[in-house]
Amino acid sequence: MDQSSRYADLSLNEQDLMQGGRHILVAYKMKPKAGHGYLEAAAHFAAESSTGTNVEVSTTDDFTKGVDALVYYIDEATEDMRIAYPIDLFDRNVIDGRFMLVSFLTLAIGNNQGMGDIEHAKMIDFYMPDRVIQMFDGPSKDITDLWRILGRPVKDGGYIAGTIIKPKLGLRPEPFAKAAYQFWLGGDFIKNDEPQGNQVFCPLKKVLPLVYDSMKRAQDETGQAKLFSMNITADDHYEMLARADYALEVFGPDADKLAFLVDGYVGGPGMVTTARRQYPNQYLHYHRAGHGAVTSPSAKRGYTAFVLAKMSRLQGASGIHVGTMGYGKMEGEGDDRIIAYMIERDEAQGPVYYQKWFGMKPTTPIISGGMNALRLPGFFENLGHGNVINTAGGGAYGHIDSPAAGAISLRQSYECWKAGADPIEYAKEHKEFARAFESFPKDADKIFPGWREKLGVHK
Repeated sequence: MDQSSRYADLSLNEQDLMQGGRHILVAYKMKPKAGHGYLEAAAHFAAESSTGTNVEVSTTDDFTKGVDALVYYIDEATEDMRIAYPIDLFDRNVIDGRFMLVSFLTLAIGNNQGMGDIEHAKMIDFYMPDRVIQMFDGPSKDITDLWRILGRPVKDGGYIAGTIIKPKLGLRPEPFAKAAYQFWLGGDFIKNDEPQGNQVFCPLKKVLPLVYDSMKRAQDETGQAKLFSMNITADDHYEMLARADYALEVFGPDADKLAFLVDGYVGGPGMVTTARRQYPNQYLHYHRAGHGAVTSPSAKRGYTAFVLAKMSRLQGASGIHVGTMGYGKMEGEGDDRIIAYMIERDEAQGPVYYQKWFGMKPTTPIISGGMNALRLPGFFENLGHGNVINTAGGGAYGHIDSPAAGAISLRQSYECWKAGADPIEYAKEHKEFARAFESFPKDADKIFPGWREKLGVHK
């Protein structure tokens, strides 16, 4: 059934819709299956996303038609389809009237992802008006809170050198805590990797006190504050809260230095929002494990990594992993910097929409996945700043001198870039950075050809 007369209005102007503030706008890359017209398929997509079905029903009234989702722009050649969703369509909390991300996703990528007349449809951007921004939580903590703890300026406080305990699985409590101590002697921030939790060989209630003891000893020896991001991910709401409450008890007077990590993609919006609301005094660390199932450029359905990050800010993530923009081991391109810009700035241009955040706190870009001191200068140059958390696992524990030296090499790499110095010349005066060349020779050969002769390394 052709529903384009009801669920499409190509006379609507995008700027008028944005200024009106009564619609959430969503942009997709959509292709119909062979034999289906583009506008007809788009209208069916909008119907399925809102008030419609595939036949006329007798229960529809004039009010219902007033909250239809409307296709307002199409370009078949570029597969560009944009839909305006009236904000009244979306479910609100009973307890406080606020918006829910699950409702947004239910409509925007719900049943429409399995429609028989759609070859593929992937969300690439969305726009939230001021009133909707007001009704989402947003972050309660941001990178300025970490800079303050670390004794840095709260404006442009710079790079936070972090790591992931490696190996990600297989360490018992004592080696785990020792690995944390070794890194903290030179670095700032340690996170649990996404699968680390309460394994039988490393019970949470045994390892966490040892980690806190490592933190205290490292703080005493260095005179510097340290940060730990603990994984509280669990299927059960009460299990997640029990892990978090225990951690707060263990860290006691240093509880402000404790962040909570949640696997936000596999755990879902409910887990993220629960952590945000139950623990507003903690930095909320969104790990996106599994997201590539829908966000990979090879996937034609779902949504992009950009969309995932943008949604995380609405939910209240203090920081989210954003990949390495092509400078590490994971999928990504230099243009992925727009992900960081969208979540860290008060207004930014996305792939389609210019989004204003109306004062909502920023979400920190967390850079992880195959980074080391040699890869960082190019990364910072591409991004244009170093106000990020970088969790370099192998980049720290793979340093030939020690994890602490690896951490120091990461920070020296940032200082080298910030000073506009030549990395080879800078390395001659900074031992840990220089030794990173010997630690990661394949990267050194690729990024800095001729480094051996210039640094006097003969092996």
